Amino acid sequence: QLQLVESGGGLVQPGGSLRLSCAASGFPLHSYAVGWFRQAPGKEREGISCISKNGGRTHYADSEKGRFTISRDNAKNTVYLQMNSLKPEDTAVYYCAADPHLFCSDPVIWGQGTQVTVSS
Repeated sequence: QLQLVESGGGLVQPGGSLRLSCAASGFPLHSYAVGWFRQAPGKEREGISCISKNGGRTHYADSEKGRFTISRDNAKNTVYLQMNSLKPEDTAVYYCAADPHLFCSDPVIWGQGTQVTVSS
């Protein structure tokens, strides 16, 4: 069974940090580009970041540049999202998704999501 499992979400104060993990099982994650997405209540899902298969190329949405860092450890079949300087507007369910193509244009495997809440 092809599966992605996110972890690391939780409640954090504004200005705090969280590190999300996306662990793959049932398939070799190194064969996929991986993206992080999020969806806040009442809003559409948006792309946050993407990392290429070998980690050599990354992309961030403008609002996340300088605050978030995506990385991957293919030996552990895991992708990470380090989130710093968190803001209340970062509150959302965060999903990772794997794309067998060059980058994160059409992910085919999605995780179940992890809740991130930024609040004082």
